[in-house]
Amino acid sequence: MLAVTIRVLPDVLISQIAAGEVVERPAAALKEILENSLDAGATDIQIELEQGCIKRIRVSDNGSGIRRDELALALTRHATSKIASLSDLEQVASLGFRGEALASIAAIARVQLTSRSVNSSHANSNHASADHAWTVQVEGGRLGAPVPAARATGTTVDIQDLFFNTPARRKFLKTDATEYAHCAEMVRRQALAHPGTAFTLTHNGKVQLRLNAESAASRVRRVLGDAFEQNTIAVESAAGVLTLSGWVIRPGAATASRDSQHVFVNGRYVRDKLIVHALREAYRDVLHHQLNPAYCLFITLPPDLVDVNVHPAKTEIRFRDSRGVHQFLFHAVERLLSAPVEADVAATQGDRMFAPQSGGYAPPTQTLMPLQVNEAMAFYAPQGQDPVPLGQTSGHEPSAVDAPPLGYALAQLHGVYVLAQNAQGLVLVDMHAAHERVVYEKLKAALDARAVPAQALLIPVALTVDASDLAEMAAHLDTLREIGFELSITSPTSVAVRSVPWLLKQADPVELTRAVLREIAEFGVARLLAERRNELLATLACHGAVRANRHLTIPEMNALLREMEATERAGQCNHGRPTWFQVSLKELDAMFMRGR
Repeated sequence: MLAVTIRVLPDVLISQIAAGEVVERPAAALKEILENSLDAGATDIQIELEQGCIKRIRVSDNGSGIRRDELALALTRHATSKIASLSDLEQVASLGFRGEALASIAAIARVQLTSRSVNSSHANSNHASADHAWTVQVEGGRLGAPVPAARATGTTVDIQDLFFNTPARRKFLKTDATEYAHCAEMVRRQALAHPGTAFTLTHNGKVQLRLNAESAASRVRRVLGDAFEQNTIAVESAAGVLTLSGWVIRPGAATASRDSQHVFVNGRYVRDKLIVHALREAYRDVLHHQLNPAYCLFITLPPDLVDVNVHPAKTEIRFRDSRGVHQFLFHAVERLLSAPVEADVAATQGDRMFAPQSGGYAPPTQTLMPLQVNEAMAFYAPQGQDPVPLGQTSGHEPSAVDAPPLGYALAQLHGVYVLAQNAQGLVLVDMHAAHERVVYEKLKAALDARAVPAQALLIPVALTVDASDLAEMAAHLDTLREIGFELSITSPTSVAVRSVPWLLKQADPVELTRAVLREIAEFGVARLLAERRNELLATLACHGAVRANRHLTIPEMNALLREMEATERAGQCNHGRPTWFQVSLKELDAMFMRGR
């Protein structure tokens, strides 16, 4: 057997191999150049692309520039101005720091680097420019000598024919339109993270995006659109050195797409499984059916508490206290989505808040007492009013001026919607969706307190069950009893239902039990009552909520409205759909052209 010869690879080949990790596609090359511009303090960046970034990527900035004697170093592997030691790496706050990007790009493209630096040695001014710019060219890793050039202070990186000398890599690129879409998305991400910097994006000679320096809120509106802004809630939270700001989507506006999920850590766009999981968990109780939340969030923490040197692309990170970060994000967003109805009503009307007035209405706090809608009327009667018997009206209409957030009921529409009047105008409520959330939250609270009362059936209901499902269920009868279901095995293929949760006593016991058995058959009792507990309770709540076409009296409607005001997440049903809408007097006047 012949001996294997070990040899040192040429520098150009080493750079081409490294480029495989750093420059996965044209958008990755663009990202590295933009990060260099931002690290150089640029406040205006011009991006010119041709043929989906494959033919040409040209980025010009007004940053601090590169000195003539450092131009060649800028194109050399492992040469950087941003770190000099391990301690610098652990505290790195710049976007770039590895010293690989330009060298990797230069190894697989034709690159022209032109720069005019701020001349720090110039008398009496730290902002005076060098006498003129210098340019250097490199083709496939072969570097030329610097020559004089003309441009203002800053740097221009002109990349042409990406992957021209690595045809195998080029064959894996998608269409020009696809590659351009990735590049445009890269620009939008950097623009979101740096609203104080102006960006201009041109593709094939046509301006596609022009952003001036502006506030963070204005930048989000310009980049993500008015619809995103109008359907989001602002986030502001802090815990010690960890802060969170930005916007999260209202559950009712969520879609199946994951395109609008943007997270930035210390100004750097990241894709982190821990962050995604924390945010997904925060939406767990208000999003179902494969819907995904949208958000634009900015996390800041000391650089030494996060490791950004995980992968050359620098989009993967590791937190020193990953559990702490997860819990912080989860609770910050979950609390926001659990805001009471008063805050939701206020959000629809600008800055007006519903603070309790002396002698006025004060919403009750959520109670563990398992009240049905018709049994809640006395408990939720507005102050100063006596409860009204079922089937009767109060004889006078309460004033809307001092009405509670969701107002007072006026009527029921087609047996589906409740119409109510509050200080802002008209409130429309989907009664089934709203009551479903109320029942669901009560079931959760009761189960957490291990106090789920049961309603015994006058006549037990017999059900036929698959033998394998019955075997799975037999060992967990006591556990099922904890959630209000008392079942007894009457034969190898049948069970008798003797009680159901008291909150669901109005539901059809056969359909209710069959729903539980279907869940048991698919997931098993242990998993059902652990990781899928909330899904089970959501299913039960759906069966226990008031159905469409059930006639409600005015007192019953008011009782439902008061329960919604006392229930967390009452703005969405268990499937993420909205439970109510506010129509302001201004909107109503516009419909009828009043005042014109």
